[in-house]
Amino acid sequence: MTEATGPAAAPNTPPPGCPAHATHPDAVPLSGLEYQQTPFDLYRSLRSRHGSVAPVLLDGGVPAWLVLGYSEVTYVTSHDELFARDSRRWNQWDDIPADWPLMPFVGYQPSVLFAEGAEHRRRAGVITEALEGVDQFELGRECAYIADQLIAGFSGRGSAELMSVYTHPLAMRAAVHMVGMPPGAADTEALVEDLRISLDAAEGDDPVAAYVRVGERVHQLVAERRKNPGADVTSRMLEHPAGLTDEEIVQDLISVIAAAQQPTANWICNTLRLLLTDERFALNVSGGRLSVSQALNEVLWLDTPTQNFIGRWAVRDTQLGGRRIRAGDCLVLGLAAANADPQIWPGAQVGSENSAHLSFSNGEHRCPYPAPLLADVIARTAVETLLERLPDLVLSVDPGELTWRPSIWMRGLTALPVQFTPVAQ
Repeated sequence: MTEATGPAAAPNTPPPGCPAHATHPDAVPLSGLEYQQTPFDLYRSLRSRHGSVAPVLLDGGVPAWLVLGYSEVTYVTSHDELFARDSRRWNQWDDIPADWPLMPFVGYQPSVLFAEGAEHRRRAGVITEALEGVDQFELGRECAYIADQLIAGFSGRGSAELMSVYTHPLAMRAAVHMVGMPPGAADTEALVEDLRISLDAAEGDDPVAAYVRVGERVHQLVAERRKNPGADVTSRMLEHPAGLTDEEIVQDLISVIAAAQQPTANWICNTLRLLLTDERFALNVSGGRLSVSQALNEVLWLDTPTQNFIGRWAVRDTQLGGRRIRAGDCLVLGLAAANADPQIWPGAQVGSENSAHLSFSNGEHRCPYPAPLLADVIARTAVETLLERLPDLVLSVDPGELTWRPSIWMRGLTALPVQFTPVAQ
């Protein structure tokens, strides 16, 4: 982490005792079993008690605002002059320890994630053009090849745990393929594990140390591609006329790889879960009334892989959803809650052809085009290939036994055990 992570780098930090440090008396911790397994129940409860913007507590009792409403999330993400991305504005830095578990999310880095204005447009433009160079048909062929290899590794057994042997390895291999990192190498596998720890730490994990290791490996990749460029995202970023430094490219590549790997893996898994547990959903897909692409889109409404995103920081005192937001307050974007807002789905029936969800965020800082299209290629190929190769795939446990990872940020299962007729290779 850079020195800018800590309070010394936070401009205009209010002194202790300032109202900006006060915790709302009704603030709800974003943690606990209820949140982990049934977050939508908590969203409904928060919405009924607090409206579209709720006071919450992050790890260690740190206060923040959870933006629950679709209109409010759209407003926040469309008004960078009021709600900006540079976390050095935070009025809580005096109370944040260096080893805070959420430091990989909020510790300022000179990356596209925290850049603003013209600098953000410059950095995002490089990423966009580098991703536009990815041939979607070639990516689809590569993902089908990866899927076939992975399926061949377990199809003869008649059972498998898909999270560990299929969805995560497939998304990982697709991500490293795009950036030019050798698949299967020990340091590549270690990078993916460290990304998981950084974004979705389990008990006993050290997300800060893991993030440092991620940076070291990506530094190595950039140095390799500087000497030997290829037809990959990293090389195109290095060759871009904007002239980003190696350090800038490292920071932005971490964002690209992280977004391509774990969220996409959970998107695949959440779609397979719905296919295996929801008869209506499965029949619509198998009967041709719903394409796999439409099914994936419906999952982005129902079980988006990124539940919440931290965040935005108020540039000045303002109002949002009837709440007084003070300068420097942190706002967590409740993407999953916004997608389920009863104001936009009064009949509680999601439209599979409607793509106005906020799963890729919104505004200038949304997931840069064409990243959502590339993620769709990976996820669609993964689901279609698995259903084609193993058409009688069924859950090997009762649906009620499936459990979600203990994360307020990512929405993904701990395991997806299935069984099927063994296929001889």
